[in-house]
Order: sequence, then C-alpha cells, then structure tokens
Amino acid sequence: MGSKVGRKLSAKQLAGIKRILVIQYKPFGDVLLNTAYLSPLRKTFPEATIDYLVQRPFKTILEDNPDLDNLILMEKKKGKTLAYYWERVKTIFRVRKLKYDMIIDQIRGPGSSQITLFSGAKYKLGWNRKTLRNWFKGYNWVYNYREDRDHKVYAGKAKFKLLAPLGIEYNGENLFYHVKPGSIEFVNNWLTEIDLTDKKFVVFSPVTPVYRKQWPFERFAKVADMIKEIAGLEVILVWGPGEKEKVEYMASQMKTDPVIAPNTTFNQAGALLKRTFIYIGNDGGIIHLAVAMNTPTIAIFGPKTDPLKWTSWHLPIHKYLRDFDFRDPKDNTFNISPEQVFDQFQELKQFLENRKS
Repeated sequence: MGSKVGRKLSAKQLAGIKRILVIQYKPFGDVLLNTAYLSPLRKTFPEATIDYLVQRPFKTILEDNPDLDNLILMEKKKGKTLAYYWERVKTIFRVRKLKYDMIIDQIRGPGSSQITLFSGAKYKLGWNRKTLRNWFKGYNWVYNYREDRDHKVYAGKAKFKLLAPLGIEYNGENLFYHVKPGSIEFVNNWLTEIDLTDKKFVVFSPVTPVYRKQWPFERFAKVADMIKEIAGLEVILVWGPGEKEKVEYMASQMKTDPVIAPNTTFNQAGALLKRTFIYIGNDGGIIHLAVAMNTPTIAIFGPKTDPLKWTSWHLPIHKYLRDFDFRDPKDNTFNISPEQVFDQFQELKQFLENRKS
C-alpha cells in the first residue's frame, strides 16, 4: 500500500497516455483552484485528449478553457437520494465508455473514488489518505499513484503535487478563468454610467452562505467608510443570488454612500474584478476568482478555516487576517477589528503604489 506513494511514470508510460480525465466536480472555488495546472498538463500531453468531469452548475468556471477538450457534465442532485446515486451510476458508465488512459482525481471523495475505480483507466492518480478507520472505505487501494496532500500550502499550488508522477511541478502558474467579451462590455458600460471608468475603486463581497465564515456587516461597513473617507477611493458592493438585502443592510450601516453593483453573473463579476484596485471579502470562492483575475485581495478568516490553504499568501498582492489564538466558533467578530483590516488595506495600497512607481 505504502509503495504506491511517490511513484513516477516512465517516459514510455507517459508517451502511451492519449486520453485524460480530471475529476473535481464541485464547488465553484474548488473547481477554479484546479485551473492553474491545466496549462502545464497540456504542455506535457500536447496531443492527448484532456477532459474534465464537473457538475453542470459549475461548468462556467471551465468554459472556453484552451487546455481542455471536453467537459463531462454531471447533474447536481440532492445528496443521499435515489436520483443522487443514479446520477453517479450513469456517470460511471459514461466515463467507462470514454476509455480514459489516466484519471486525475483531485476531489478524492467516495463518489469520485468509485468513478475512478470503475473507469477502466490504467493510471489512477489520487490523494493518499494517511489515517484510515477502515481500509476498504479509505479507497487508497483504488489509486496506483498516490501523493500526500500538503494542507499548509495554498490549494491552487498544492494541487500540483498530485501531478508529481507525471513530472509536473508548480512553477508560478496562476489560476485561469476566461472572461467573455460580453461581460467586459457590460462592466465597461456600467462603469461609464457611474463615472468610474478612469478611477480606482475597491470591491467588497461581504456575504457568504457559510455562517461560520461571515464577518459582521457592521464591521465591513466601518472598513468601507474608512476607505472612502481616509483613502478617498470609491467602494463597490457586489452580491450574488439571494444576497442583495444583506448588501443593502451593510450599505445602511455606512456613514458614506457606496455603489451597489447591478445583478451580475459570475463571469461579469470576473470582468469587474479585472478593473478593481483591491478586493476585500470573507474567505470564499470570490477570493479565488479575484486571484485568477490577478486582483490584489484581503481575505478575512474565522477560526474554522486555514488561510495558508485557502489564500494565495505566497504572492505579495494577496493578504489575509486571521487570529490563530481565537477559538470561539460563536463569535463572528473573529477578534478582527475594522481598524486592523484598514491597516492591512493601507499597507497593500502602499505596496501597489510603490511597485507601480
């Protein structure tokens, strides 16, 4: 079992790989985190067919990716229902029919392990599970090439480790997300309407569906006021489905008036972030989108998530705040004050201005 960890494929084995499937079918942020290594994978296998298995709601992350040939779509079904398990069975049959030579299973859960197991692929790459309560349910035996996962490295960089058997290593690649021309035009027209075309602005995405990650809106409001009053920059609040009322509540807590963005798609949000000076938000998927757009970020973390894994902290334009001594899961202030966030903003702003000069 242990001998399968750290194995490498020979040049002859690599030359025989003609069909590849990457598996990470959910959610938005995790799918996006897999995009950095797709270009090096394509360079290693320039003539191979490289497909990606993804649930339908998250396919927007991968559409128009130049390094992929096909998206294999799964329907998103409610967990532990007959429809959920039937969708998995259908996916297994579909993947097996496509006769892949290699599976790269980044999600490494029970469902993806089963899809990998029955794929018929000769080479099966997956994460090594070190602590097994049950050897069979641990699914290590499914994969003939395994790697140990590093949880203290940014996930977009750490995912390269699974490609070590192929001789692929991280070399500074960024996440990739294609912003469509229509989205760029939409954002440009809107910025023209509100007279922000030639001005710097800061974007906030203050809402998260995960309660334990939600920093108080009142504190976001104080940071936004300081950015407007002290730094003299405009503030834009973005929101997703079902979030507009919460964003409006944050705006009501401000002494100054922010700009509330119109209803935008994920792709349009990417276009807006490409124009953004600095992005500030909770730990979540929009942070990864900002990283893909090469937009400087400040992420606010609670006690349940490790920023070393979920922020691109190895790059100087991406910052985070987390009190590692804070443990109270019921206190959503996270022991982080608006003044601390603003100080981090000022430092990042100074860095960006010095770098430009």
